[in-house]
Amino acid sequence: MIIGAQLKNAIISGSNNIAKYRKQVNDLNIFPVPDGDTGSNMSMTIGAAADALKALPETASAGEVAKKAAAAMLRGARGNSGVILSLLFRGVAKGLEDVEQADAASLLHALDLGVEEAYKAVTRPTEGTILTVARVAAEQGREALDHGAAGAVPVWDAVCMGASQALAQTPELLPVLKRAGVVDAGGQGLCLILEGMLSVFRGGIIIESGISEEERAQETAEFFKSAAAEFDSEIHFTYCTEFVVGRDPDGAQEPMELRLYLETIGDCVLVADDEEIIKVHVHTENPGDALQAGLKYGQLLTVKIENMKQQHQALAGAQPQPEAPAQAPLLERQEPTEELGFISVAAGEGLRSLFLELGCAVVVSGGQTMNPSTEDILSAVLATPAKKVFVLPNNKNILMAAQQTIPLAEDREVIVLPTKTIPQGLSAMLAFDPDAGVEENQQAMMEAASHVDTGLVTFAARDSEFGSEAIRHGDILGLKNGKLHYIEKDPVSTCVRVARSLSTKQTSFITLIYGEGVTADQAQEAKRLLSAKVHSDVEITLVDGGQPVYYFIISVE
Repeated sequence: MIIGAQLKNAIISGSNNIAKYRKQVNDLNIFPVPDGDTGSNMSMTIGAAADALKALPETASAGEVAKKAAAAMLRGARGNSGVILSLLFRGVAKGLEDVEQADAASLLHALDLGVEEAYKAVTRPTEGTILTVARVAAEQGREALDHGAAGAVPVWDAVCMGASQALAQTPELLPVLKRAGVVDAGGQGLCLILEGMLSVFRGGIIIESGISEEERAQETAEFFKSAAAEFDSEIHFTYCTEFVVGRDPDGAQEPMELRLYLETIGDCVLVADDEEIIKVHVHTENPGDALQAGLKYGQLLTVKIENMKQQHQALAGAQPQPEAPAQAPLLERQEPTEELGFISVAAGEGLRSLFLELGCAVVVSGGQTMNPSTEDILSAVLATPAKKVFVLPNNKNILMAAQQTIPLAEDREVIVLPTKTIPQGLSAMLAFDPDAGVEENQQAMMEAASHVDTGLVTFAARDSEFGSEAIRHGDILGLKNGKLHYIEKDPVSTCVRVARSLSTKQTSFITLIYGEGVTADQAQEAKRLLSAKVHSDVEITLVDGGQPVYYFIISVE
């Protein structure tokens, strides 16, 4: 029999085990851009449960432990793999409801319900993923029980063996894994969690993560600087949209209706819910429509929208490097005496100065690979002496943290403008009219942002393929509005090619914002070459942004 204290320690052990190997799981990545964060997503998801369980008394029942863990994981779930993991444990919690001590049969029943919950939540389940590993693990456990395995330990041992065998077969089920020579990252993460739990069931030993509190905090900070959306082998929709809705207690609509709607506007739909919240994940071209649909069920608590083809970070050499983690400046709280104020998020001293010149009271240091926390943004909001504070995240990865400040800033109103790129943020600030009202400015600023095309020049983080073309580590990548279009060898020529392809007969302004790894002479050369390729009426401006990650950020208006 598994008592509550054992289950509690088992989940903590599973959390420690994946935390220990999270980087190895992250490295099981098959795409050219540095988007490998499955290990981090799963570790932080179950880590939320481990943290919550530490406060639970040792006398708690198995059912109480499972319920506490599932609730924490649902709220802490990150990424597709994290949501699926939380759904597995949600099913486990349902199976162990009101169970004081879990025997082998009740454990397997709970795991079966978890697998059912996970498969049910995924619109088109793909075999060769974490879903397969979970399903086969439960089947092997059931088979062991049917053949006379006595007790929870041998049954859970069979579960782990089934998971391991299924993981080894994932490359045979997904050709993209076989070509890359790797197993499924989510499946590997689940195996680590199950094995960590077995260690407690079998011998009462909690696996240590081998990570100190300081290292854990540092790794968490690094995750928020480099977290990226998880990709499917074929990306049909651009925006990975995740949000949490606080359920309206008087609402009668069923979350299944929300899921059915989301399936009409995207794919990879996951809708998980409990009595208090609904957690949603969808890949779509229209994240605003998804959010509007969610609002029918209650208030938005958190929102995160990421462009799945714009997840890049620096690695080594002359490639643009992320800024070293720096202590956020201490900001003094200001009384809201003015009507309007602005804060922006940007990385690089040149961009920081530019946003300040345009009227931002505070510029929060951050951006791609360097996502500021909710606390960082809230501190900036409270340091802005305005009753209504506009927040410009300028990056989809930062929207969630920005949205979380809305209910926290109790003495002032926070209005998050969902600017997705630095050029959009700059155009929005330029469109501000001090004589207009809040709603008029909000509309005008977002309209201005929507008229800007953004080009990015970065690098390939690993060998891969794009269509029929081979991508080699270190190749220069040119992106147009978040989509990869060019694979080149030189940042300057790539910049010119991207900027020229974005310009039309109606183009009036092109701004080339050059970052780390690009000299002033290279930037001037890019401007000279581009001037010869666009019509003479186009005004080309150079800005020394000093940003990491991207050689060039290109704004075309």
